[in-house]
Amino acid sequence: MFRLMQFNPMKLQRTTLILVISAILLGGGVYIYEIQGSEKREAAKIPKKPIFNFTEDEIQSFTVNSDDKTLVFERASEPESGWRMKKPKEATASDAVVSFLLNLLAQGKSDRILTVSPDQLPEYGLDKPSATITVKLKNQDSPKMILGNLDFTRSFLYAQVLPLDSKSEQLDVLLVPVDFQYAVSRPLSEWLVNQEKAEEEKPSAAEKTD
Repeated sequence: MFRLMQFNPMKLQRTTLILVISAILLGGGVYIYEIQGSEKREAAKIPKKPIFNFTEDEIQSFTVNSDDKTLVFERASEPESGWRMKKPKEATASDAVVSFLLNLLAQGKSDRILTVSPDQLPEYGLDKPSATITVKLKNQDSPKMILGNLDFTRSFLYAQVLPLDSKSEQLDVLLVPVDFQYAVSRPLSEWLVNQEKAEEEKPSAAEKTD
C-alpha cells in the first residue's frame, strides 16, 4: 500500500523564498559582472591622457581653496630655492609636500571622461567642490582644477579642468586619482618646513668659517 505524502504549505513557502533569494543574488552578481565589470574593462582599454599639458618647472605659483582655508604658494626667487607659503602666513613650504601636488598636476592622467549637462554637476559634487587648485604658469596662463566627490570605487575623484569651452552645452567630467584628495587635504602644519629641524640643519658660525 502506498503512503500518501502530506502537503506542507510552510515547507513550500520556505522553498519558494529560498529560490527567490537565490535568483535575486544571482541577478545581482550578473549585474555587477556585466555592467560594472564591463565599465572597468572598457576603461582599461582607453589610453590614459594627461590632465594638463605643462611641466612642474613652468609653475610659478599656485593656490588651494577649500571650505576652511585658502593657501597660496610662490616659487622662491634667487638666491633661495624651493617654495614659500604666502597665505595664510609667510613661511618656508615643505618641498616634499608641494612637489607631491605639483607632480600630480604635471604628470597626472585620466582614463575616463564623462560628458554631462550643467544640471548634473551636483551628482558629482562639482557644484560645491571639496577643493579648487589654481596654477599660474610662466606664460601667465592660469589653469584650474575643481575636485568633487569620490566615485563608487573610492579610488578616483570626479574633477573638472578649467577654463571650459563656453560654446559647449555639455561639460567634461574627468576621473582623476584619489591622490589629489590626499595632496590638498592636509593640516596647515604639514605644508610647512619643521622650523626646529631647519634650525638644526643650518651650519654653525664655526662651520661657515672652515
